[in-house]
Amino acid sequence: MTRIDFHSHTFLSDGELVPMEHVRRAKAAGHTAIVLSDHVGVDDAEWVLPRLVRECRIASEEWNIHAIPGVEITHVPIRTMERAVKSARKAGAVVVVVHGETPVEPVLKGTNAAAVRTRGVDVLAHPGFLTAKDAAAAKDNGVFIEITGRRGHSLCNGHVAQTGLAAGASFVIDSDAHAPTDFLTIEKARDVGAGAGLKGKVLDMALREWPREILKRHGIL
Repeated sequence: MTRIDFHSHTFLSDGELVPMEHVRRAKAAGHTAIVLSDHVGVDDAEWVLPRLVRECRIASEEWNIHAIPGVEITHVPIRTMERAVKSARKAGAVVVVVHGETPVEPVLKGTNAAAVRTRGVDVLAHPGFLTAKDAAAAKDNGVFIEITGRRGHSLCNGHVAQTGLAAGASFVIDSDAHAPTDFLTIEKARDVGAGAGLKGKVLDMALREWPREILKRHGIL
């Protein structure tokens, strides 16, 4: 089994690596697909995405990896969520992640609710104290819920897993990598998922089948 990760950052936002090295290190860590999901707001995706699109295309062609341009929509006003998603798609984002209501940042209350109800969102990242209602909306609207390997954001992994499981939601296990040491091998990703309370078939689905569903959604597999 190989890794698919939908959440990572280059130096185009707050990561350490240039996009090309970022992809190379993901490849070395056993990834078959890596999304470069740099932070964007409402209307600045047009600055970030063209660079990611070009670098991802070259890396994919040269290194037999799916290097995928994406965004993490971060700390936007609730009423602008749809506008931000459309702006990111127009600029070239293949995968759209939304920065959820992590307990370690002052994310606006209601961000989770807006994300799981906005067309075009793929992943709700580190959603903190996810509600049953929002977990159910994520299931109904095809938004995948993230179990994160990122320190701090991971404080609510157990709650997120329990709430998502009760709603029948789908999960992905992401690194939120900002530095070379942050990438998760498949073994480490399994530990993150198991530590959150995912077990058996659900854990296997979160590691393999549900990530593949997102890739298929965008015509990558």
